[in-house]
Amino acid sequence: MKNNTESFKLKRNERQELWIEGILTMSLLILADFAIGNIIVNFIRHNQGVTDGIFIIKQSVTFGPFRQPILSWEGLFWFIMLIINGLIVWWRLVRIYKRIEISRIIDELHYISDGHFEHKIPFQLSGDNERVAKSVNFLVENVIKSMDDERRIEKSKDDLVTSVSHDLRTPLTSIIGYLGLIEDHQYQSEADILKYCKIAYEKSQQMKLLVDQLFEYTKANNLKQRKLEMNPIDVNQLLTQLETSFALEASKRGIKIVVKPLKKDVIMSSNAELVGRVFNNLITNAISYGEGANKICLSAKVKGAQIQFTVANDGKRIPTSVIERIFERFYREESSRNTNTGGSGLGLAIVKEIIQNQGGTINVNSTNKLTSFVFTLPIKGKQTD
Repeated sequence: MKNNTESFKLKRNERQELWIEGILTMSLLILADFAIGNIIVNFIRHNQGVTDGIFIIKQSVTFGPFRQPILSWEGLFWFIMLIINGLIVWWRLVRIYKRIEISRIIDELHYISDGHFEHKIPFQLSGDNERVAKSVNFLVENVIKSMDDERRIEKSKDDLVTSVSHDLRTPLTSIIGYLGLIEDHQYQSEADILKYCKIAYEKSQQMKLLVDQLFEYTKANNLKQRKLEMNPIDVNQLLTQLETSFALEASKRGIKIVVKPLKKDVIMSSNAELVGRVFNNLITNAISYGEGANKICLSAKVKGAQIQFTVANDGKRIPTSVIERIFERFYREESSRNTNTGGSGLGLAIVKEIIQNQGGTINVNSTNKLTSFVFTLPIKGKQTD
């Protein structure tokens, strides 16, 4: 794709067109000048009063330090006509030059309309035509952006279908397999039937979890089209409630939840359900996957018109390669993609969608001492229509 940096240059046939037009125009003007000159000469010759008047004017009008008389009226006439002719030829050539510019713009538009949607007008113009060229290039940039967005959306949909199909097929295959054993009476005892049913039930629960989280992701991704209810949320009270809610679950894994509240109470306006979902995902991940962690720290800070929240644990460091993709849909660190150990891979994608759609940001940093998920939310949230 070319940039609009080259100066506009005439092609050979266009230069020839200008020369021919200039010569023809000048020739026609000269012929017209001779015709007008002959008319004036005949008029003066047949009018003695006019001839005498011109002679008197010539004698009385002088110029320069030596009081030189003006040229003959014929010389003055041709001097004036030369200036007029030059202006007319210049005006005519400028008109043709502008027409050539417009013709070249139209050619570029035809080229773009033939399917070369990423092509820009590759030359600089002047005046109104330059504004037209800039408008076309701006339109091309918007088309390119729209096409790129559409490609990303289509790829996102394809990836979504592929990932969902992969994750649903594994438990579904197990369910069909074990139910098939029961259907074909391939069991030795009632205990085998119960065993097969239990496995099929567990696999169906995995499928339900995946479908539920997929539904949550879809809702989070469509927040901009939904009208959200804004709730007043006391930040310090929120952190205290989170500590109470997850203390028992964390203690079973030998983890302590520590809260670092704000120095002053702050009431933020946001959707309580979505904020709760964000914290639920982050704290659950910290408990489930914070290998070797002894504590989970929940903290908040006021950053201008936003609240910065941190969910940190002192567990095993997350590799850089994982951090780079950690918010991708269906991404799990385990290469086996086992949902028993790696989850569905949608939790953090849901978190990112919720936070971004409410005007916030989220980042993750992991060292040998601490893994921190840091995100911001506006203190005064705005409704999404």
